[in-house]
Amino acid sequence: MAVTGADTTRAVETVFRIESARIIAVVARIVRDVGIAEELAQDALVAALEQWPDTGVPANPGAWLTATAKHRAIDLVRRKETYVRKLAEVGRTLEDVPPPPEPAEPDDIDDDLLRLMFTACHPVLAADARIALTLRLMGGLTTREIARAFLTSEPTVAQRIVRAKRALAKAGVPFEVPYGADREQRLASVLEVIYLIFNEGYAATAGDDLLRPALCEDALRLARLLSALMPEEPEVHGLAALLEFQASRTASRTGPDGEPVLLADQNRATWNRMLIHRGVEALSRAGSGPYALQAAIAGCHARAVRYEDTDWAAIATLYGRLAELTPSPVVELNRAVAVSMAEGPGAALPLVDALAQDPALRGYHLLPSVRGDLLERLGRPEEARAEFERAASLTANARERELLLRRAAHRP
Repeated sequence: MAVTGADTTRAVETVFRIESARIIAVVARIVRDVGIAEELAQDALVAALEQWPDTGVPANPGAWLTATAKHRAIDLVRRKETYVRKLAEVGRTLEDVPPPPEPAEPDDIDDDLLRLMFTACHPVLAADARIALTLRLMGGLTTREIARAFLTSEPTVAQRIVRAKRALAKAGVPFEVPYGADREQRLASVLEVIYLIFNEGYAATAGDDLLRPALCEDALRLARLLSALMPEEPEVHGLAALLEFQASRTASRTGPDGEPVLLADQNRATWNRMLIHRGVEALSRAGSGPYALQAAIAGCHARAVRYEDTDWAAIATLYGRLAELTPSPVVELNRAVAVSMAEGPGAALPLVDALAQDPALRGYHLLPSVRGDLLERLGRPEEARAEFERAASLTANARERELLLRRAAHRP
């Protein structure tokens, strides 16, 4: 049955949002260029908008879009002077046989998705470019959506994406899943991008909202996809477990008006038990890498029925192991918080004071925030107030600033 107007547009946009990563991945295998692949996928989208009002939405719209994009990719390859060489790269199956109406086998699609993810997250790109390109290609987000999520302008995001595609082409980045030492380096980049996307949604660095749930959902979806595509990689499961645990608490992290709710005050009955269960399952397949250790810490919180039941000694130990693997002043600051809960604020204050001289934490609002909390618990309210005010002056997030100023004024 044919559809028209707004119905067709909604159908096409919905299908394309779901299938775009697979379409681009399949086409990129043919043309070996993610920029061109995205353009051909967009061409298929335009063709659907032109044809579906007359022909109706196909029974398998994803396969229709994929086949249309593949046809155009093959035509493009055939038009190039390097036709014979390109055909050799693509394979004998493209010689004179039209592409099938159905996409490739599931295993091939999985391989293509992995290639696309490793390409979009290539270390040759700056972190902000990797994030923008991954959200565009793997998450199906528009330039406007990415700009809104990261509180930047559309032209800025568009430039990042265009420059990222050019940089990949100029560097001759192969459309492949790497192996050996290169695979380890590239996988670390992929995991970092997903982690950064989630973190920006979980605790926004700037703006009026503490949370941006859509970014958390996009990162969680990417982590689940990656764990399904690479089931043999322990750290992939470690990252998935971490995000599942963290996402389980998002509903309780803000109050009715969007104000932050501290961990001790959160209603644990609202924590998502299904996501916690998924986190436990993923953690059982994780190893002992940095993401797995962070997931184990998050799991300690998730398993505590009450805040008072939290095993802070175990958390402090896990942070110590994490610091050995990935030395970082932020990890040490988190370990100090756990020590303060396990042994008291007096034991943690020297640890925090020792971090005050670290250049990496200069301007980091959580350092004076933690110090203010310790001083408040030690009965030194005036010193605590000064630290909370300093922390408030350093954060770019309006909700965090309000919370810190309330603490400085001793208001609940």
